[in-house]
Amino acid sequence: MSRVRAPELVGRGWLNTGGAQLHLGDFRGRFLLLDFWAFCCVNCLHVLDELRPLEEKYSEELVVVGVHSPKFTHEADPDALAAAVRRYAVHHAVLDDPELVTWQAYAARAWPTLVLVDPDGYVVAQYAGEGHAHAIDAVLASLVPEHRSRGTLQPAGSPYVPPSVEAGDLRFPAKAIRLADKGILVADAGHDRLVELSPDASTVRRVIGEGELREPNGLCLLPADVAAEVGYDLVVADTVGHRLQGVALSTGATRVVAATDALSSPWDVAWWQDRVWVAMAGIHQLWTFDPRTGAVAVVAGTGNEGLLDGPLEQAWFAQSSGLAPDGERLWVADSETSSLRFVQDGTVTTVVGEGLFDFGFRDGDRSAARLQHPLGVAVEEGGSVLVADTYNGAVRRYDPATGRLSTAASGLAEPSGLLVGADGEVLVVESTAHRLSAVRLVETHVDGPASRTQRPVTDVAAGELVVEVTFTPPPGQKVDDRFGPATQLHVSATPSALLTDGDGVGVALSRTLRVDGRVGDGVLHVAARAATCDVEQREGAACRMHQQDWGIPVRITGDGIARLVLPLGG
Repeated sequence: MSRVRAPELVGRGWLNTGGAQLHLGDFRGRFLLLDFWAFCCVNCLHVLDELRPLEEKYSEELVVVGVHSPKFTHEADPDALAAAVRRYAVHHAVLDDPELVTWQAYAARAWPTLVLVDPDGYVVAQYAGEGHAHAIDAVLASLVPEHRSRGTLQPAGSPYVPPSVEAGDLRFPAKAIRLADKGILVADAGHDRLVELSPDASTVRRVIGEGELREPNGLCLLPADVAAEVGYDLVVADTVGHRLQGVALSTGATRVVAATDALSSPWDVAWWQDRVWVAMAGIHQLWTFDPRTGAVAVVAGTGNEGLLDGPLEQAWFAQSSGLAPDGERLWVADSETSSLRFVQDGTVTTVVGEGLFDFGFRDGDRSAARLQHPLGVAVEEGGSVLVADTYNGAVRRYDPATGRLSTAASGLAEPSGLLVGADGEVLVVESTAHRLSAVRLVETHVDGPASRTQRPVTDVAAGELVVEVTFTPPPGQKVDDRFGPATQLHVSATPSALLTDGDGVGVALSRTLRVDGRVGDGVLHVAARAATCDVEQREGAACRMHQQDWGIPVRITGDGIARLVLPLGG
């Protein structure tokens, strides 16, 4: 098989290099791992954490470079990207690729995508999704000695230059709640702690959980009787710790109350229907937690990423990040679909939002209204719903009685949490301004754009289209079918009429679809997974799940492709 030379790295500029502008040739003699990411994407944030041990283990042989390829308009703003690089402690150089030039050159189709380039400048492996650090480690363990013996490996340091760190009491605060004495408790995500403020929202009373939390987000006060029974008052969504923590407010003591391998980036928590409900952003589901028993359970979402209403167990979510109970309803800010949804009577219903790639800044009814990556939601006394429309820098108001969305405040710095006050005032957590701001809500009408994620469109022919997901087990592992089929492929389309055959779930990683050319352009949704385990099944053998979702914009043309290949790994 012919070797593929890595294309040049082209973009608007570089971050974390002290101003240096880098080129592909600057990495010759070392392995280069390109991490194509977007800061909206929770799976990309997982990969940042997964790569840290690799960066340390191969500090002289491997250079990691982030290629930021935005999904949302806001992510293309250079100041927003610089803030995200600081927020998520990205400890390597980052290429700003707002026009997706390098993304296209490396044939990336999903966030995240990882591409490994050898010291000679050739692509040796490509992976989509998270969970591939062990595979890359195995490849490097094989190739590093080989290149060292050939003399092509020339170990050197990293071009990384750390950015400045913001000073202040808060750093990238996420959510906030009011305490019984009108004080305010803030999830100070950038400092990995909680901060208790006086009612003035600025004077620090005390710090809680420093050194015990990792980028906390949602906060939920328990009812007094439940708190007395379990011995703590507050549940914290310890997002990067992938767990729930309990806090006794009288002492500030914290303890882990829920932590299993299945928990993934819990982003918000709310007390509803005698349980703590959890927005499990990392796996696109809603869970519940019972403080009395410690039991956790999946209650909504299949784990597929997207926007699909219906019964709880069949619904699709996409990084749900905000929860607000209101009687018989639980309101949900579903960030990656830029949507406002609610749970009621065992069913999920969307009132604003169209899908994974549709967003904007527009008021109006269900057909017109658009949000952009909302992270917070709150209910006003009269029943209207406020949305922290994060990437639009706005507070939006949805009226359930009329079904219309309006704008109540704008010009904010990535609002991520809301505290409803009296007389038309709301306390807004402005995350990238590192503060809480009292904002008076004034009803306005915005007739801004309705946008779609601008990604390269794939031309496909009408009729038969073969979708093939390629996967090779990492060195030292094999496909694991001991407990059933080792692979799964789920295909659907938007609009659904685009496919007349081949949609649905199967175990083969190749599928023949039939595309209806009369329907026009659309998006193919492909979700694949593969299970592997160590070749030698001895005690302590590791088993892995590799999975990724793709959303492929397609255009029907006479000379379009009849075969679509998507690399899962290898």
